[in-house]
Amino acid sequence: MFFWKKIDAQKIISIVGGFIAVFLSGVLFYTVWNSGIQTVQAASWEAPYGITFVADTLSATLVLLTSIAGLAVSFFSSASVIPARLRFGYFPIYHFLLLGLTGAFLTGDIFNLYVWFEIIIISSFVLITLGGEKAQIEGAVKYFTLNILASIIFLTAIAVLYGLAGSLNMADLATIIPQLENRKLVEVAAILFLVGFGIKSAVFPLYFWLPASYHTPPSAVAAIFGGLLTKVGVYALIRIFSLIFLDDVFLDDILLVVAVLTIFSGAIGSLVQKNVRKIFSYLIICHIGFMIAGLGMGTEIAFAGMVFYLIHDIMVKTNLFMVSGLIYRIKGTNNVRLLGDLYANFPKLSLLMFIPLLSVIGVPPFSGFWPKVSLIIASLNEKNYVIMGAIIFGSLLTLIIIARLWSNVFWKKGEDLPKRDHFLYFQKMNRLKKFQFLAPIILLAGVSLYIGFGAEHMQQLSNRIASELIDNTQYIEAVMPQNN
Repeated sequence: MFFWKKIDAQKIISIVGGFIAVFLSGVLFYTVWNSGIQTVQAASWEAPYGITFVADTLSATLVLLTSIAGLAVSFFSSASVIPARLRFGYFPIYHFLLLGLTGAFLTGDIFNLYVWFEIIIISSFVLITLGGEKAQIEGAVKYFTLNILASIIFLTAIAVLYGLAGSLNMADLATIIPQLENRKLVEVAAILFLVGFGIKSAVFPLYFWLPASYHTPPSAVAAIFGGLLTKVGVYALIRIFSLIFLDDVFLDDILLVVAVLTIFSGAIGSLVQKNVRKIFSYLIICHIGFMIAGLGMGTEIAFAGMVFYLIHDIMVKTNLFMVSGLIYRIKGTNNVRLLGDLYANFPKLSLLMFIPLLSVIGVPPFSGFWPKVSLIIASLNEKNYVIMGAIIFGSLLTLIIIARLWSNVFWKKGEDLPKRDHFLYFQKMNRLKKFQFLAPIILLAGVSLYIGFGAEHMQQLSNRIASELIDNTQYIEAVMPQNN
């Protein structure tokens, strides 16, 4: 913010800050992995009276992934976002968004979670409208309206929960809520949280704001939105329903129904789209359904599959939207009907783009394959063949969608597009700018390859997180040791 008018300085600060964030997030993850859950009591007020920050394995993993995605998008933004938008405070607002995401993953207080969500909404609303184009404003109205509604519902749920339990510390709520006699009111609070976080996660039938808005901002903004914004809603659902609202068959059944409908609606919606970014937007919705299915089944292997898929999805979806931005820079459009010839003209670049496409399909041994195996095994163990069928259906449709996308965008002969100011922009740019475009895509493609080919390590991490989610006593004891 001190370099408001110095765009080049902002780019350097953003990228250097991104590297520092990755380093510190790595240190945090290493500490949690080796020393267990870490906590900070703000202003030394002991829980449950003060605001608590908690880094368990799930939180530390998501903070690390956020910093990696944030670094990649910082690089990509420095090349792809036009100077006119950068001058309106793009980088400061972008880092406020990363601040909100990191805070949401680390807070141990449910009202503080609401505060971080508001920081996310405010920052994302500025980013989605930056530039003031008609399509952006239309998408932003839908985005902001639905997310403000979600925040109102979230705040109402917090009020009901506080009236029931007299506390907003998550660890404290985990000990109080199971003992309450008024189970109907507890269920009302749980459903309010489900609706509020369901809107933010873009689950059926609350998803329509996402494909209406994610294709409108610059591709760098869409990348961080597609990779992380819906995932923070999924994280909130995981945290609330694995820590506070436990062993409720009614809620589990709702989650499973929502998961199936989310998979179907996202897959079918993606199938009929003709814009590359709209296709990826609907695939976000479809694959959110996989994670909600794991949460609804509620077993340790289902949780492991859900977490593994969450890790994979953050990296892949961020990368796919950057790929769409690169396609736009090369061809001047994201309309599938007008695209083509990419492989003929850019074979190496096309093979690089093929990595996240294979990963999102889940072709073995790429990253999307392994978590689906865990989810299918979990559904077989639970004899829930509807969930298994939905996961297979969503996977097959993803394969068809990406195969058709590859054929239309990379293989077929393209249309003779009219020359525009940015047409052939990529071919003419200097090496530094090309590096800024390609480095983040290469980075996230490399991470996706590691997730897929190093699946044993990812499975070990996912199993540990699943174990902590199933047995929440470690979390409670770390936050409130005075209760031991």
